[in-house]
Amino acid sequence: MTAVGAAAARGSATLTIGDVLAHLKVDFPDLTISKIRFLEQEGLVAPERTPSGYRKFSAGDVSRLKYVLAQQRDHYLPLRVIKDQLDAIDRGLVPSGSSAGPRVPHVSIAAIEDNAPTAEHFRPAQAALRLSRDELLNAAGLRSEQLTELEQFGLITAKPGGHYDDDALSVGKIVADLARFGLEGRHLRAFRTAAEREVGLFSQVVGPMSRQRGGEARARAEETVRELAAASVRLHAALVQIGLREVIGS
Repeated sequence: MTAVGAAAARGSATLTIGDVLAHLKVDFPDLTISKIRFLEQEGLVAPERTPSGYRKFSAGDVSRLKYVLAQQRDHYLPLRVIKDQLDAIDRGLVPSGSSAGPRVPHVSIAAIEDNAPTAEHFRPAQAALRLSRDELLNAAGLRSEQLTELEQFGLITAKPGGHYDDDALSVGKIVADLARFGLEGRHLRAFRTAAEREVGLFSQVVGPMSRQRGGEARARAEETVRELAAASVRLHAALVQIGLREVIGS
């Protein structure tokens, strides 16, 4: 393992300026210690300093220097422009070689956008299931006492005649997955409350539309509420992702 590889594995600043020079000279034969010091003076890299004043570079510092040197060699960019590019990278942006400036990347939240339900997912099922209690328990993987608790808290409701439909099966399967982590019906009441509040908000939006006469207005209201539902799921997922990032980072 090279000195740079070892530093990356440790995640610390342990490389001397000589180590950095030896590593970068492979791609940049004309590089000198004086050039590395100059780039530091210009603010393009900021290695740590020991109490006695010696520079200690991290693997990240080496990558930064490599970027600077490559931009100079391959694109003949002045240090001012390269510094702006590094600032963009530090802020999580993608540097641009044009006057348009840096652009916002496709961040991780895009995975939610790519896989989240669309308005089409909220169309009513054409053929509804009619499941007995035992059929629902077996299909969803629930225990009888779990289903009873879910009914008590209003997360699942039997239809007139005592049968259960597609909605009950969907909720039951999700609850069964959550139960593996110790979550019970009483923990999930907040989900039902939040969903009811969202539905109420959406009703306010589409209410005037749905009260208009004609099938076209009704169809427009139905499509609007489906789009609102899909957007709300994406927002919920994004907020959960942000919150989890803070929890894991704490």
